[in-house]
Formats: sequence, structure tokens, C-alpha cells
Amino acid sequence: MNLSEIKLGQHAIVRKVNGDILALKLFEMGMLPGETVELENIAPFGDPIAIRVGESKLCLRLEDAAHVEIELH
Repeated sequence: MNLSEIKLGQHAIVRKVNGDILALKLFEMGMLPGETVELENIAPFGDPIAIRVGESKLCLRLEDAAHVEIELH
């Protein structure tokens, strides 16, 4: 399952980030494999989405979220 498919309020565990440049960018922001994430907000037209990772909130385009493999928690 990908992060772009998660429902509002669901928790998941990051398993893998595909794409070297995107992975580096997300790793620097704290989205590492094994971290728990939660979908907190969705923009009015569905894109971008706001994800809670630890104490941080990240906004991601659905295109980027589709490259993050997760497992529902």
C-alpha cells in the first residue's frame, strides 16, 4: 500500500521510500523506514495531504506520497 492511499486519521508504518532524491528529502524531514505516520489533513481538492511524523507535520503532494510504501498500523 502507498501513502497516497491512506484514509484520514489512519496510522501506518513507513516501509520504504522509492526514488533516491525523494527518499533523501523525506529522510531529512524525519520520514524514515519504521516511523509511524498519520494522515491529519487533506486539502479541499484532495492534494496535497498533511502527514504527522513524530512531532512534525509534513505536507506532501499525492504524486510524492505514492512513492512511500506503508503498512497500516
